[in-house]
Amino acid sequence: MRSSNPVFSRRGFSRDNGHASFNAAPQAGAATAGTNPFAQGTAANPYATNPYAQGTQPGAPAPARTDAMTIDDVVTRTAMTLGLVVVAAAIAWWTMPVDEGNLGTAYGVAIGAALIGFVLSLVNSFKRRPSPPLILLYAAFEGVFLGIVSNIVSVYVAPGAAMQAVLGTMAVFAGVLIAYRTGLIRVTRRFYGFVMAAAIGFMLLMMVNLLFAVFGGGDGLGFRSGTLGIIFGIVAIVIGACILALNFKQVEDGIAYGAPREEAWLAAFGLTVTLVWIYIEMLRLVAILSGDD
Repeated sequence: MRSSNPVFSRRGFSRDNGHASFNAAPQAGAATAGTNPFAQGTAANPYATNPYAQGTQPGAPAPARTDAMTIDDVVTRTAMTLGLVVVAAAIAWWTMPVDEGNLGTAYGVAIGAALIGFVLSLVNSFKRRPSPPLILLYAAFEGVFLGIVSNIVSVYVAPGAAMQAVLGTMAVFAGVLIAYRTGLIRVTRRFYGFVMAAAIGFMLLMMVNLLFAVFGGGDGLGFRSGTLGIIFGIVAIVIGACILALNFKQVEDGIAYGAPREEAWLAAFGLTVTLVWIYIEMLRLVAILSGDD
């Protein structure tokens, strides 16, 4: 199963028929084709070669890795990326005035930071190897964007909105993690297909809404304000929570099947992207609900 997050889908963080793809020896009697793109090559699956298994003969089991990714690696890298997001957001909050005289400048800086962060996210997603400096740069620019936008919302729309959005994001993260670990959420092929379809459909709809807003003014089709805005905000958060479950699954598979330690940066990047998504939608939802009071 491929992750909905492109940073995972290219790296072998995949499971088909229940078999993960890093150094995973096929079970006895199990089909080798289509189950493990990083397993050793066989006649049935000539494309199944493991780029991380050095010096082995085709068909031989992969040797145990001495530099395999661990949960501590993932936690440490994720703490670094999220910590940088928070630090950059705090610096932007306190150093970028959002009063009437500087509001346009603040918006400009926020949009610029968002665009740079988006470009960096694409670069990180399609690089052959994880690049810690580029991942940290993404976190820094994303933090600048979040800090300015959060400050604007807190000043002009809903005081305390940023803290509410942070608490909401933490609650979603904790809830999904508990549900995943206890088996309430099972990441199956059907679950993956549903999440992918929902995410793609949501993004296409938001792009159409943005085009109407750009060329027609206002809020476009009204999907981001009022009652419709509340509904679509909740839908976006639910989709983000489902993607978070997919991320947990990919990290679990990577650890269980011997992903190289450098892939912990990739896992941290994927989790950061998803949490930023959830936070932005939480902030938007708080702003809409406060405006309706």
